[in-house]
Amino acid sequence: MSSATIFGAVAKFFNERFPVEKLNFQSMVQQKTVPVHRMSWGYYMGGLTLFFLMIQVGTGLLLLFYYEPTVNDANLSVEYIMNHVSVGAVVRNMHAWSSSFMIFFALVHLISAFAMKAFTKPREITWIAGVLLLFITFALGFTGYLLPWNQIAVNATKVGLQALDATGAYLPGVLSRVPHIVRETFQGEATVGQVTLTRFYALHVVILPLALAVLLFVHLVLVQLHGMSQGIDREAKKRELFFPFFFVKDLSVWAAVFFVVFFLSLCVPFDCFLPFPLLDPYNALGATPPDIKPEWYFYFLYYPLELLPFWAVLLGTSTVVVVLFLTPWLFRKSSRRTLRYLALAASAYLAAMTLFGQQIYELVKR
Repeated sequence: MSSATIFGAVAKFFNERFPVEKLNFQSMVQQKTVPVHRMSWGYYMGGLTLFFLMIQVGTGLLLLFYYEPTVNDANLSVEYIMNHVSVGAVVRNMHAWSSSFMIFFALVHLISAFAMKAFTKPREITWIAGVLLLFITFALGFTGYLLPWNQIAVNATKVGLQALDATGAYLPGVLSRVPHIVRETFQGEATVGQVTLTRFYALHVVILPLALAVLLFVHLVLVQLHGMSQGIDREAKKRELFFPFFFVKDLSVWAAVFFVVFFLSLCVPFDCFLPFPLLDPYNALGATPPDIKPEWYFYFLYYPLELLPFWAVLLGTSTVVVVLFLTPWLFRKSSRRTLRYLALAASAYLAAMTLFGQQIYELVKR
């Protein structure tokens, strides 16, 4: 195959995925339509994820005015925000609640897009960008968990970093050193301390948000260029204009969920569901809290790690990651009926581990 043929094939691939001729207001807004069918609710999931990201950014910026990223002052600054800053408790609760909602809707968005087969040509890059965005969202949750510098957060971070380091034992050759190097890079010193907090802070407020912003821009532009996916096997009998009809509906959903989040933030402190006080400062000489657990959105990994050999969980997780990235090619010929069954199975697993993981663990360990 000649170089001209290869170049032509590559150019054709990117022209189909990035149709720059549609980069105009008329194509991306005025002429864009949304199919109306039984799966139409799935079209709102991406917007909800974006909305909670906006809340995260807004509340996070407000918290930056008072938060001190040092081991001596981090916990005190969070306590000051909660108890002495005007509406500080509401802002911090909104940040905590919206982080959980953002991860929840990001997962629902991915699963519903999979069930609707929204990854087929020419949407492969849109899908891959979405998968990367989901991983960054989880990374934001992990790095943000340490910032209050309380007993459970520090110990949970230690466990997470140790699990990352342990994966090296199952990798061949020089690759076995990679997890250890990554852990050393993030931890920065012999144990979780000031350097770790500084690096997690930098990751949480600068590096990861910048990466997310770039990928989100690509993802949203591609969604606008290609429009909403068909979603069902047959062509939808009805379509509605994206602007203003679907756009107004989207804003209505945003307004409803904002009311819910604001009510929760005002009346239900996020830490009231935790088994440990959120503001309990970290004490290096103190005992590790019993039954320490990560945030709920890591239960799908936590409970399998408690029940199965580490290598089995690592193999399963690695397989899922590879399948997610190769989904546009692995499932390009699959029917939406098959994809819906797979999506339901994934949803059932995530729900079971999140809601009943502890009961399953106690039942198996008897």
